[in-house]
Order: sequence, then structure tokens, then C-alpha cells
Amino acid sequence: MPEVFIKKVEERLHRIYTDDVPNVDHHAVAEQILRLCQAIIDNGNSKYQLNSDGRWSEKDSILITYGNSIQKPGEIPLQTLSEFLKKNLHGVIPNVHILPFFPYSSDDGFSVIDYRQVNADWGDWDDIAAIAADFDLMIDLVVNHCSRENLWFFDYIANNEPYSDYFIEVDPATDVSAVTRPRNTPLLTPVHTHRGVRHVWATFSEDQIDVNFANPVVLLEFIQILLLYVERGARLIRLDAIAYLWKRIGTNCIHLPETHEVVKLMRDVLEFCAPRTILLTETNVPVAENLSYFGDGDEAHMVYQFGLPPLVLHALNRGNSSFLTEWADKIPPLSAGCTYLNFTASHDGIGVRPVEGLLPEREVQDLIDCMHRFGGFVSMKANSDGTQSPYEINITLFDACMGTRRGADHFQVQRFLCSQAIMLGMQGIPAVYIHSLLATPNDLDHVERTGRTRSINRKIWDESELECLISNPVTPQAEVFSELRRMLKVRSEQKAFHPDARQDIVNINTDLFINRRTHAEQTLFAISNVTERLLKLPLASLGFLPDGLVDILAAEQQVVKEELVLAPYQSVWLTAS
Repeated sequence: MPEVFIKKVEERLHRIYTDDVPNVDHHAVAEQILRLCQAIIDNGNSKYQLNSDGRWSEKDSILITYGNSIQKPGEIPLQTLSEFLKKNLHGVIPNVHILPFFPYSSDDGFSVIDYRQVNADWGDWDDIAAIAADFDLMIDLVVNHCSRENLWFFDYIANNEPYSDYFIEVDPATDVSAVTRPRNTPLLTPVHTHRGVRHVWATFSEDQIDVNFANPVVLLEFIQILLLYVERGARLIRLDAIAYLWKRIGTNCIHLPETHEVVKLMRDVLEFCAPRTILLTETNVPVAENLSYFGDGDEAHMVYQFGLPPLVLHALNRGNSSFLTEWADKIPPLSAGCTYLNFTASHDGIGVRPVEGLLPEREVQDLIDCMHRFGGFVSMKANSDGTQSPYEINITLFDACMGTRRGADHFQVQRFLCSQAIMLGMQGIPAVYIHSLLATPNDLDHVERTGRTRSINRKIWDESELECLISNPVTPQAEVFSELRRMLKVRSEQKAFHPDARQDIVNINTDLFINRRTHAEQTLFAISNVTERLLKLPLASLGFLPDGLVDILAAEQQVVKEELVLAPYQSVWLTAS
């Protein structure tokens, strides 16, 4: 009912715009939000509504890709991507996360010039619609900042209303040392405006200017954009860099209560007019902070498992699952309507902050040193005491798996596929980065061209070169591409991999990672050997098991008797035949 919705939104707005933010008409803002929602409802389109299958199932998985990750001379990149997806992934992966495809000025899309347009070099909204016709879409709402080339910023410089209050001005003499920094660049950047030089808040770079959510007009602007993406086919909305949204001098300006209330408001909006849409928060921070974005089951529907990539890599690099097992065993139970997004690689690096308090500093440094030897880099962040510390490792996951701390070896493909099997078995929805699917090696030429270490994992494939590689069975690209698609298909048929199915970690020894998934219709043991040694596991050590267990992950399935034999880095999914 609109009256109930208005009341709920108004209460939320009172918590966002407290007495510290004067002259806000909470009821008027709530009515404006209702009008924006009503336009979606009046559309009468059933695609926005939740169906009888619920929000997700075991069939869900996500491909993460840039709109131009695969290019063909003379062809529009989004059309090339669409052809690749339909040819290779239809019926394998139902959801596609196209990273920001808007006009941008830097950071490969994350400094948005125009939130309502598609990058003309990549295609247009019709090309996005063509992909949305075959796959459910995830679209980024880059909510914390925009490009300094955005027209909003030009109007701010010219002191044109309402944009004169769209950004955050701070006296450069202000003490901002308490502010949590994800980068080592200055927090405040000087700008020449019609009112003289002003210093504006820029969390990530001088080209990415933070927007001012303390202005309710900015909030309304972004809710309008959120709903535009829903209309354009977004089933999932990813809130980029959401943790830094609200600023209050004298605090660390991360995870502030107002930020959480804004996320809850966005969920309120989606629940009201597009309940099928999933809200995902992106917060590359220590585990407890990340999980706070579930709220009390009333905030994000889904959060990233940021601890998973570094801990899986550590386990395989070290040949020891103890830290991964300990972390996974302590993952808290999920509230109804909430789940995790599990991943091992993305367009960003492998985060180091999420393992603060989980991995000893020596283990982290040893891992970083090894990744350096495998061709990777490390990005740094600034600390409040003026020092710097590691923020993320920049390397492709495939090359991160080329060996162990003893050096490179011949188990790269097996080790990499083991990382994917572990991720696919975890409770939640799995997301596979396109450069994991394609076993992409480090792109050092791209780093040299851009001067950015993240470019190592953002290769732009030539379509003809890629087709040659994935169609030649002797290449690692073909081996990984074929096997990972097969694993995804097998996974999608197992009720035990439903995101809501129970997860229990079984701790037998440090050579294995064992995850028991339980659904009313199926129990499944996902077991991975994280070492380069042949292992034998008596099935009795897993407890009482029914006769006739089968490894459904094996290419040729057979009943497993009293003892399970695991080759180096082999994974099995055992369930009743």
C-alpha cells in the first residue's frame, strides 16, 4: 500500500537526515520517491515481480565482464560480447554482470560521465537490451562518486542550481586524518570554480569526485537512476564503493549509520516496486564490516565474500587449508532473503584487507612475495598515521595459481580448477570473472600502456585469437574453458547447491577443504585436495554415510567405496546416487 510505503520511507529519511541536516522536508522527499516508484508499477510489467521460484536457486551463477572484454575489428564490442555469450554460455550461466558501460573518463568505467547513457564506443541501450533478452543483467550503480567530466560537476563549477550542492567542499585546513583511505592519493582535490578555488572530497582519485548524499536532491537523483537500470533490464544492482557514501568530519567516514540507512532505503524502494531485483553491496573491507551490510535482513540481499579469494589462494599456495577452513566454519548463518556472492577473481585485485585478523601478517607478506615472483603487483593504501599498507594484489588468478611458495610447477591448470571448485561449492551464488573462464595470463603489456597495475587482469581479447585458443584442446585456455563450463552445468542441477541450503565445514586435516551442503532433497560433500600430493581419505572419517556415493564432478561417474583417492588438487562432489 502506498500509505504504508510512504510511512516507512519517511521514517528511514528521518534516520538519514537527522537534526544535523537542517531544512529537509522528509514527507515531501518520501512523496517524490513514491512517484518515482509508481512509474515502475504503472508499467504493469511482470518481469519486476518475484515469481514462485523465489529470488534465486541452485541454477544461478554470474559471469563478470567488461562490455569490451572481447573485441572484433569493425564490430561494436557489446554486440561481439552478446554473440560470445549466446554461443558459449547460454544454458550455462544465466546472469551477466557487465561492468560500468557508461561514458567514463578513467578507472575503466568507474568514473562515470553520464549515468543514463551507454558508452558510444561500445554500443547503445539496444545492445544492452539484446543481452538482457538472453541473460539476466547485473548493472553497477557507481554511487559514491562521479567523473569530474560529468555535467553535474561542470554545473557545480559554474555555481548552477541545484548542482552547487552536489559535491562536498572541505576547508583544506580541516583535520581529515581519521578518514579511512582505500588509496594513497590525497583525500581533497583543489578545483577552480566561479567562486574561487574550492577543495572537494575525492576518496579514490582526483578524477572521481564524491557526491553529496547529505543533499536529498542527490539521493533522489540516484534513486531515479537506480529505477532506470531496473527498467533497462537489471535483475541485480551492484552498489559500488558504498561503504564510503556518508561523510562526517571527525569520524572514519566508512560504514556510517546514514550509509546503512541509504542502502536500506534502496531495498525498501526495490521491495515496493521491483521485488525481483537483488541489491548487492561492494565493500572490500574486513569480514565483520562486510557482513554488516546485511543489516537485520533488511539491507543488502547479497554481499561479496571478500575473504574467499585471498584465503583460497593462500590455501593452494601454501598447501594448507587451515585458515580457509577456520574462516569458512565461522561464517554466520544467513537471514531469510539474504545470501553471499562467492568469487575468487574480479576486475579488481585480490583484496588483502578482508583477511585482517584472519591471516598472520607473515603469511600475507609471504603470499604477496610469491605473487611478485609470478608477475603480479601490490596496490597500497594510506593509513591515518602516514604509513602505507597493502590493499590488494594485482594478478590474474590463473597466473596466481602457476605454483606454490616453492615456485612454479606443472599443476597450474589443476590448481586453478581446484580454486573454482571450492568457490562453486560455497553457500551463496558463484560469480566467475571472464578472465578466469578464459584462463587469461597476466597482461603486462596492458599495464605498460595504461600505467595502472589493475590492468594486468583486464585484458581485452581479440575475438579471433581467443577463438583459436579455446577451440584448440591442447591449450590451457581450452582446458579451463571446457571444464569450468561443465562444472557450472553439473552444479546447476544439485539442490544441495541452492543458496539457502545449509553449509557445514568438516575439519579433518589441513590437506583438505571439506564442505557439506544439505538440502531437504540432497546432501553433498564438496571435497578438495589443496596439495600437490596424492591423498587417500577413508569415507568413515566423514561420519555415517549411505552406500552408493557418487562423485558427480567426475567426467565418468562411479560409486565411491570405502576409500576416496584424490589426485593433486582434485575436487570431488560426493552425493547419493
